[in-house]
Amino acid sequence: MASTNCWRCLARPTNTVTNASLLSLSRPSFSTTAIVAAKVNARGGPPEKGQKSLRIKKKSFVRTGKPPAPGERKAMRKRIVLSNTNALEVPGMRDLDAGMVDQLAKVEGAEDAVLDGALISVEGAEGEAEAEVEWVGKVVGLKGETVDSLRAVEAFKTTQGWGLFRRPSLLVREESKELCRRMMKAASQKTPLRLAVDGEKGSGKSLILLHAMATAFVKGWVVLNIPEAQEVTNAVNDYAPISGTNPTLWSQNTYTANWLGQIGKANNAVLQHLQLSKEHNLPIPVQSNISLARLCELGARDPDVAWPVFQAFWSEITAKGRPPVLMCLDSLSNIMQNSLYRAPDYSLIHAHDLAIVRHFVNHLSGSANLPNGGAVIAATSRSHAPISKSMELAIKQAEEKAARERGFAVELTARDPFEKAYDARADKALQNVEVLRLKGLSKEEARGLMEYWAQSGVLRSRVDEETVTEKWALAGNGIVGEIQRGALWMRI
Repeated sequence: MASTNCWRCLARPTNTVTNASLLSLSRPSFSTTAIVAAKVNARGGPPEKGQKSLRIKKKSFVRTGKPPAPGERKAMRKRIVLSNTNALEVPGMRDLDAGMVDQLAKVEGAEDAVLDGALISVEGAEGEAEAEVEWVGKVVGLKGETVDSLRAVEAFKTTQGWGLFRRPSLLVREESKELCRRMMKAASQKTPLRLAVDGEKGSGKSLILLHAMATAFVKGWVVLNIPEAQEVTNAVNDYAPISGTNPTLWSQNTYTANWLGQIGKANNAVLQHLQLSKEHNLPIPVQSNISLARLCELGARDPDVAWPVFQAFWSEITAKGRPPVLMCLDSLSNIMQNSLYRAPDYSLIHAHDLAIVRHFVNHLSGSANLPNGGAVIAATSRSHAPISKSMELAIKQAEEKAARERGFAVELTARDPFEKAYDARADKALQNVEVLRLKGLSKEEARGLMEYWAQSGVLRSRVDEETVTEKWALAGNGIVGEIQRGALWMRI
């Protein structure tokens, strides 16, 4: 049956229908911009926590000043100011001199009189004579030439507060009076005094050494001082073996040369009047009539010959008829153990194998003598020094032996059998050493010191019994360093 619709209507058209939108996209346009838009950053807003959003390039440090010269920073670190022109001059303060030393030592034959602890004059058949004063608890000044000598041997420390006062001065305490008496006795009997000064931190051990050196200078002694023992043992100086020594000794030529320069400058008033009395085999030609001060200058000029020159100098000052000698050392524990120097086999060199240390230890132990009398004094340090078990035991046993001699029933402290840090050479060196124990100041000594501070204009409070007792108690029963800290440094 035939369809009623036309077959032509159902047929596919012959002409293709063009899409207007596709035609427009396929045709080139006049614009040069890309058809696809730029990608939009999906992350908006502030940066996340922990990310750096601001990057500022720091400028490199530009050195504008002149760099410090070699040794300049060390000189500034060790610089000590000994005068303050803003401080008041204390009226009536007497300087330390030979007469005062004789009074402190109570030399036989000296006529003395004491009235109320004040300086008086007694008039006799031969005129006016100065009587003894009870100087304990009073502050005495130091003369200019004594200050110059003490500065030359580096007796002043940077932590002692010298820059607060008009001029250097010392407090006379019971321990310094006892030390003065022992030194004068050793000089009169021509026997050496071997002493170790011990005490708590801030008790004045270095000041006792300074007092001993000031006493020696005003009495015309020859003073040799090692201001800091760690400078000899901490491997900062050049060193070399000394030929012909068994066991090998090591010399520190540069340090010895500087030491000779200090000795010659500090003792110039005495050494310039002493001449060579022996013949010495020295590496350099030396005249036979030069002074000992000139000999020290020659040794300080050339480090290579410093140690032979020092040996010649020592043989001269210990000859018959020479003045007494005082040898001092601070921080004793540094030389009672191994040093930081190395031998060729890379083993540590013991401090007693260093020539300078051996020289001091021989006289401290008594194996070497001082024929003209004198003293060998070493002070311990409780602030930055290493711990020496042998030194601690020797000091404790020496104090116990002294207590036994005074009649007290005291048992000697035994060695710890399980302790391995003992040093046999240190034990031998310290077995015959006396000990001077420094304790706190008495209230009278503390009052005299605080009155001096008030007269200098440094202490701005009233010095009465209440103030003295308060500062004395807060300072651990008179530790002088703590009194100074509480009364002066805390206010400043």
